[in-house]
Amino acid sequence: MTLTGSPSRRWSGDWGRGQEPGPIAVDVLVPTADRPAELAVTLAGLAAQDDPRFRVIVSDQSTGAPDFDAPAVASMARVLEAQGRQFLLDQASAPSVLFLDDDVWLEPGLLGRMERALHELGCGLVGSAVQGLSYLDDVRPHERSSFEPWSTGVEPERIRRDTGAFERWRLHNAANLVHEATEHPVGRDDYLPYRIAWVGGCVLYDRQALVATGGFDFWAGLPPQHAGEDVAAQWRVMERYGGAGILPSGAVHLEAPTTIPDRDVEAIDVVAFDEGGDRGSADAHPTREESR
Repeated sequence: MTLTGSPSRRWSGDWGRGQEPGPIAVDVLVPTADRPAELAVTLAGLAAQDDPRFRVIVSDQSTGAPDFDAPAVASMARVLEAQGRQFLLDQASAPSVLFLDDDVWLEPGLLGRMERALHELGCGLVGSAVQGLSYLDDVRPHERSSFEPWSTGVEPERIRRDTGAFERWRLHNAANLVHEATEHPVGRDDYLPYRIAWVGGCVLYDRQALVATGGFDFWAGLPPQHAGEDVAAQWRVMERYGGAGILPSGAVHLEAPTTIPDRDVEAIDVVAFDEGGDRGSADAHPTREESR
């Protein structure tokens, strides 16, 4: 299903007016499966975004009734209409594409902040790592020791398990970024870019950069039960164009049970990278629940 938002979020008095034509700046790509309640919250977060003009493309792989049959999902879809992974990428045509998990709520203004960061930083991707707010009282300074801002501009970076940069994955556990944000305050509409190992759940790509590095063309070669395909795609983009996380995050994980219980095969174990066969390893890659 495809939904198109207006150039700016419109108040209810304008919902009955026709949509104004204009270019789409961001395609928001949401894969979903058997999560109607969570998807409704995800769409509600999108409905609260202002600029830039965006389009939402949802790929529903539910095993039972389609998620869009749920009344809450259908209701949020209608709000989006009133306001204006490789399959998903193939449907996208906007300059930027946001891959958003179906169990993530975005605070108002985050989409605009991410798009501005992507253009200002001039890199291949910008991520807002999802945070589990049930962990607000769980302060883990030992997991945040690898936090390092990009102070002189984002540069291409090679990430593999045998590099020290790999340990940055711990930054995105629990509510670590919430606590880190208190130590690095910025203005309400500003952001602080920092070095990442990868970002799960909410990543905005320069579409041309993602396509130029292969996108998710490795998908067909993965076994049916796998995880971590976003890591493989991000590593390829970061190696050529660079990537960053932004602080504060503004993306909240709904902490629903995973729909991928079998994670024995990580995509980066079987995907070849540019250096000629080094497939890396994701043994330390946390699942969404383990990272909390």
